[in-house]
Amino acid sequence: MLLAIGRLAARGSSNSTFFTGDRRAPWPVVAVAMIGAAISGVTFISVPGMVAAKGYAYLQMVLGFIVGFVVIAVVLVPMFYRRGLVSIYGYLGERFGSGSYRAGAWLFIVAKMTGAAVRFFVVCGVVQLLVCDPLGIPFELNVAATLLLVWLYSAGGGVKSLIWTDFLKSLCLVGSVGLCIWFVASGLGLGLTELPGVVASHTTARIFYFDNPMEATYFWKQFVAGIFMAIATNGLDQDMMQRHLACTDSIASRKNMIVSGVMQFFVIGLFLVLGTLLIIYSEAASIPAPERPDDLFGIVASHPSMPVAVGVLFVVGLVAAAYSAAGSALTSLTTSMTVDILRAPETKPTDTVTAIRRTVHVAMTIMMALVIIIFYHFSDDDAISAVYTLASYTYGPILGLFAFGLATRRRVRDRFVPVVCVLAPVLSWVVQWALREYTGYATGFELLLINAVLTMTGLAAASYPARQEAPESPSAINLTTD
Repeated sequence: MLLAIGRLAARGSSNSTFFTGDRRAPWPVVAVAMIGAAISGVTFISVPGMVAAKGYAYLQMVLGFIVGFVVIAVVLVPMFYRRGLVSIYGYLGERFGSGSYRAGAWLFIVAKMTGAAVRFFVVCGVVQLLVCDPLGIPFELNVAATLLLVWLYSAGGGVKSLIWTDFLKSLCLVGSVGLCIWFVASGLGLGLTELPGVVASHTTARIFYFDNPMEATYFWKQFVAGIFMAIATNGLDQDMMQRHLACTDSIASRKNMIVSGVMQFFVIGLFLVLGTLLIIYSEAASIPAPERPDDLFGIVASHPSMPVAVGVLFVVGLVAAAYSAAGSALTSLTTSMTVDILRAPETKPTDTVTAIRRTVHVAMTIMMALVIIIFYHFSDDDAISAVYTLASYTYGPILGLFAFGLATRRRVRDRFVPVVCVLAPVLSWVVQWALREYTGYATGFELLLINAVLTMTGLAAASYPARQEAPESPSAINLTTD
């Protein structure tokens, strides 16, 4: 179905269709599609698995996501629409200069490549465990074949294909997790009336953690980090914003942003409930606890005591999550490299831009395959934590760049910006190490804020007062009016 939708969306497509969807996407469709866009294979596998160690603490961060989505809708979406941006990092070029523009684009490329590779690695790992290992197929061939399929459906229609495939993916994901909950509960002899009480009384169902500020699960650390993580990984992420900017205008885009943020809270809640039920079922069926939390869902779904339907639903949900997420990452990476780094639309004729875009798309597919294989041989953490840790290092400078540009009128010596964007993550790692080593403080996802603050400090040191305000110069004034 993904291949069919991708082929239909590619009919009559142009470079504008690939990059912006021709700005014709209906906002309710985009809102539902964004649920699927936010829920990757990592969420599908890792969130139920993390329940054993961290309970429902993840919901604290998701509450912060909702606030972050509101900030994006009020501040960033109108600004991007007013400027008619194809790539959101064009703002950095207007505000600071070409060095800042390219620094922001490169940071995104690194962040999206690593983050998408981690997400897709999880899916390939499960396929390897359940299908490829019994058949003697090596992991490398598994990755190559899977990414080839992703490339086939995403190569033509670009963001237009993504919106409609993500819409399908969202329906498949929600239906899959809902039916899995029903099947597992039935296997435990639980009806709809008993289910809420059993889940709520289980030790894993704890949501709020206010007792120990030193722990990474502390409420305010998770909530505040969630706000800024949502802003960084959605509002300042070309992959996510490329869909929002495909709406007809900023009002429609703001609607889908807020609605999708609220819906995401409830969908994540379903995954956590499923995690609790998987743990209860594995204990009742004497299924040994997996070495890696990410393996819990797959092991229970494929267990002989489970109906075959659960395994089918698991595969459908996993494929829906993984393929569409990888396709969207490749599309946004291709857009950023073609528009931001190579500047092809500004300097080349249309036919040449198309050829460059297609070549870049192939190159990004190969690069992602290599990163996935590398991560496979070195990963030992639960994937959801790995994704957000990587995001804290790579999106921190992007958040700092946009925050400094919006909050101040100062100009920055453009040639120093790439240096600041490299030093900030390095210093963040040093701060994280020092806090753990000398105070016992476990730095969680607030590492993103430390990184952003260090970036802003470096920008302030390399800045000077604006001599005059050009009419089109961005400022913190009037950003909420559109």
